[in-house]
Amino acid sequence: MQITSWIQLCLRELEGAPIKEHSDIEASFAESERFSKWKTSKREIRFEDVSDRCWIKSCTGGYITEVHLHADGSLDEYTLFGRLHTKGHWELESGVLHITIYKGENTYELSVVGNREPSIHSAIEYKNGEVHSYLKLTPISQ
Repeated sequence: MQITSWIQLCLRELEGAPIKEHSDIEASFAESERFSKWKTSKREIRFEDVSDRCWIKSCTGGYITEVHLHADGSLDEYTLFGRLHTKGHWELESGVLHITIYKGENTYELSVVGNREPSIHSAIEYKNGEVHSYLKLTPISQ
């Protein structure tokens, strides 16, 4: 995950403001005390948190889905009530969960950063490479 992506998520969570584009982010913010303090509230996502687990994903617009993450790196996503089915894949890299979902002509990409307490994690979602939404995700207990 690029440092600007970390800063982008941090600013969204600290300021509650609209998501800034990468080009609008000052990389020097990564050296700030605010960024360091925010980062200590995060944790690495582990393989056992992800493999063969179901997560609930919601966005600021109220769209809620369940995401089934399979051990082989594939995933199935279903809208919570309409049961619209989409597919994609996931990978875990340096404690960050990277998800790609394909819906028709659109590709959605997100990098999920773990939260220490509570276990409701967060991400910025990109639709076809452009900022789309701020997300919250949480694994469902098995």
